[in-house]
Amino acid sequence: MSVTRKITLEEAFRRYPGATTFTFGDSEDLCNRLLELVKEGPKRATSMALTDVASGRCPMPLVGRRDISLNWDGSPALVIETTDIAIERFCDVAQDYALAEGENEDLKGWQDDHRRYFERHGGFDPEMQLICERFSLIEIF
Repeated sequence: MSVTRKITLEEAFRRYPGATTFTFGDSEDLCNRLLELVKEGPKRATSMALTDVASGRCPMPLVGRRDISLNWDGSPALVIETTDIAIERFCDVAQDYALAEGENEDLKGWQDDHRRYFERHGGFDPEMQLICERFSLIEIF
């Protein structure tokens, strides 16, 4: 992994053709906190509702694809590479995965935070399907 100068989104797409873009979180504060967790190392996983992909709101992650995570202002922040994808019901997510998201100290904290997040975004059901994505950090811009 390398740290480089700030680049434009156009330059990032030239460097990573085929990449998609996404933003962690649903607020500037959460986005900044999650990006720092990725940069510092504890965050190596993320999850989204399967319905977000089915509705077209989010692209499906693909193992081996490198994607550009954006700062809240839309500028490129970093690049990740998807290393594993699993579809799990919320109620079946294991502690090792929850800890890989790097946001909480235990499964209960992960469940509480993610339940609130999904409630803000169209509803929560303990049996809802999640896309559980593991990734590695490739580059920080």
